[in-house]
Amino acid sequence: MTEPELAILKLLWRAQPQSARDLHEALTAQFAWGYSSTRKTLERMCEKGLLIATADGNKNYYRTELDKVATLAKTAQTFFKQVLEMDGPLPVALFSDSKLLSEADLAQMEALVAELSKEPRRD
Repeated sequence: MTEPELAILKLLWRAQPQSARDLHEALTAQFAWGYSSTRKTLERMCEKGLLIATADGNKNYYRTELDKVATLAKTAQTFFKQVLEMDGPLPVALFSDSKLLSEADLAQMEALVAELSKEPRRD
């Protein structure tokens, strides 16, 4: 998953659906790109099955297809295994200060991370 894709997912996990224009305005500070780049990224994310677009008049509204906690757990697990070469469950305490995760999300993440750590390594 690319950095812009993750940024869009995070915006949508906080509030959805959102229009392409709303998403673009929220991303402007982070990414120095034009509206057409935002639209193209959203289209590609729909093609990948990450988002669903719903038309309302001449506007498209986007909603994520991915579960927030499962996606973040898998992303964190992949990072720690592939980049840092760490095996075993991740300490969920790493995520305790997250502004994106609630207490219920953290409990769910703990269960998912433990489950993911049982999967065989693919080297």
